[in-house]
Amino acid sequence: MKKTTALRRLLKKKPFVYLPVAYDPLGGRLLQSLGFDCVYTGGFVTGASRCTSEPLLTMDEQLRVAGDVAAAIDIPLLVDGGAGFGEPLHTMRTVRECIRAGIAGAHIEDQLYPKRAHYHKYVAHTVPRKEFAAKIAFACRQRARSDADFVVIARTDTCRSEGLKEAVARINIAADAGADMGLIFPRNPDEMKKAPKQARIPLVYVLSRGNRDGRPLPTAEQLADMGYKAAIDALTYLLASFHFTKRAYQEIKRTGGYTGLSHEQCVAARHEIETLIGLDEFYEIEEQTVEKK
Repeated sequence: MKKTTALRRLLKKKPFVYLPVAYDPLGGRLLQSLGFDCVYTGGFVTGASRCTSEPLLTMDEQLRVAGDVAAAIDIPLLVDGGAGFGEPLHTMRTVRECIRAGIAGAHIEDQLYPKRAHYHKYVAHTVPRKEFAAKIAFACRQRARSDADFVVIARTDTCRSEGLKEAVARINIAADAGADMGLIFPRNPDEMKKAPKQARIPLVYVLSRGNRDGRPLPTAEQLADMGYKAAIDALTYLLASFHFTKRAYQEIKRTGGYTGLSHEQCVAARHEIETLIGLDEFYEIEEQTVEKK
């Protein structure tokens, strides 16, 4: 089954879908092994893992990372398609390249392109409604040509600067243009509850742990109860990896040793990694060929 078809079936079958983030193939495979149905590769984690920021990423960089993760897993992957990496024509190519890379869906936003670093300070640089609608419409036109099951999610950042009314209006315009789902950034619990009721297409909520603008961090169950269709967990993998790796090497730098994991835990973790990457199968193939006795 195509990954695009799998994502559409998943969204139809399950009342709520949780999408944890991964920015490398091992992370994607780990998430799959833990029982998650879908994986997400966001712009922030791609940019940060490359020691740059999302606004400076090219389409090739973002889709190379997401494509590598998608190729390593059997479950579908959703990617942050930014502002489509240009105008409607460029957005069409972004959709084509996503499909070619084995990516099942993308969210496309109404940010100015090229994006500015101040985006990370929650300064919204949004384009007019007509320009946003055109990007979504042509993304959907490319979807119809290349793979009708590819999932197009319209994302607006206007809630942060212009309020919920404008954000919902843009999502509903995007729905008319053919978007499958919408993505809004509610600023508070009241907006968070109202948004799914006012939007004409199912909404995705972004859980940004560590956000500095006070956006709520509800549980998956709470989001499902409010009527959201999915949640993107945009940062946990990166934050946890960075935090615990930093602590480990601080201890090593300070003491010359590491006590965060016992020897047995290290052995178990290494074995699990070897299992996830398929090392046993590699051994088997070599034993049937070059290591034959």
